[in-house]
Amino acid sequence: MERKKTKVVQIGDRAIGGENPILIQSMTNTKTNDAAATVAQIQELARAGCEIIRCAVPDMEAARALAEIKKQITLPLVADIHFDYKLAIAAIEHGADKIRINPGNIGAKERVRAVVDCAKERGIPIRVGVNSGSLEKPLLKKYGGVTAEGLVESALDKVKLIEDMGYDNLVISIKSSDVMMCVRAHELIAEKTSHPLHVGITEAGTLLRGNIKSAVGLGLILGQGIGDTIRVSLTGAPVEEIKSAKLILKTLGLRRGGVEVVSCPTCGRTQIDLIALASQVETLVEEYPLDLKVAVMGCVVNGPGEAREADLGIAGGIGEGLLIRHGEVIRKVPEEKLLDALREELAHWQP
Repeated sequence: MERKKTKVVQIGDRAIGGENPILIQSMTNTKTNDAAATVAQIQELARAGCEIIRCAVPDMEAARALAEIKKQITLPLVADIHFDYKLAIAAIEHGADKIRINPGNIGAKERVRAVVDCAKERGIPIRVGVNSGSLEKPLLKKYGGVTAEGLVESALDKVKLIEDMGYDNLVISIKSSDVMMCVRAHELIAEKTSHPLHVGITEAGTLLRGNIKSAVGLGLILGQGIGDTIRVSLTGAPVEEIKSAKLILKTLGLRRGGVEVVSCPTCGRTQIDLIALASQVETLVEEYPLDLKVAVMGCVVNGPGEAREADLGIAGGIGEGLLIRHGEVIRKVPEEKLLDALREELAHWQP
C-alpha cells in the first residue's frame, strides 16, 4: 500500500509522518490530577501496545500533574486542551510533548498566538483538532449543515492561522461520528495539506458498535494510504482501544508482529465449546511476542484442512483434540489438554 507523503513531526522520542509507521494512540480516563492512577493506566496501555498517550487537562491542577506523570512514563505525552489558553501554556511548561487544541474555542487571536509562541519556543507540536460538533456557524450556514467540506475548510483555516504566526509544527485531526462523512473529509484534506493526519471516528460508541464503525472508517481511510497516527475511540476501557487499533492495522497489512488468531464459525458439526476455547486462545497468545497465525477449529474432520494457512492450529472433537502445524496433524491430545498443548507449542516455537 502506498501511503500519502506527509511532513515528519517529532512527538517526544517518537515520530509520525513521512516513512514512519502509523502509531497507535489512546486517551486516559482517569482524573489527570490523580498522577498515580493516571500513571498506572498509562503503563497498562504501554504494555498493551499504546505508542502515544493523551490526557485531558481541564484545570490547572491537571496541568501541573503532567510534570509528575511525565517522570514515570515512557510514552510521549499529549495534553488535551479546551477553551482556556492558559492551560495549554501550563501543559507545555509542565512537560507535555504535544498539545491538542481547537483554536476556534481558545478565544481571541492574541490568546492563540500566546500558545503558539510557547509551543514554538520549546519545539512542541500542536495538534489542530476539529470535529463535527465544533463546526463554526458561518460554515454550517455556508454548507447547509455539517459536511466533510465544512470540516476540511474549518481545519485548514485554523492551520493557516497558526502558520501565519510563523509555526508549522502541526498535526491535523478532523473527526466525525458519521463514518462516511469522516472518510470523505480525510480524502479531501489529504489532497490539500502535507501535515500529518491523526485519524479516528469520534464518539464511535460502545465496544460492539464502536469497533464496527472504527474498523469500517479507519479501514477505508487507511486503505487509501491516508493517516499517520490513529485512535479507536470506544466507550470502554482504554486498553480495548489498543487491541482494536492493532488488529485494524494488522488486517490492513500496516503492522506486523503478535499472534493472529483465526477461528471458524460454529455449526452443527461443532463438538466442543468453541466459543469459550477461542476466547481462551486469544487471551493465551497475548503472552507471546511471536509473528504467527493460530487457527482454532471446531471439528476434527475439517479442522486440519481449514487450518492449513495457519502456522499452528487446534481442532476439537468428542473427547479428543488435534494439534496442527501447517495443516498437518502432529499430536492427538485429550480435549481438556488442547489449551496446554498449544501453550507448550508456543513456548518452544521455532519457525
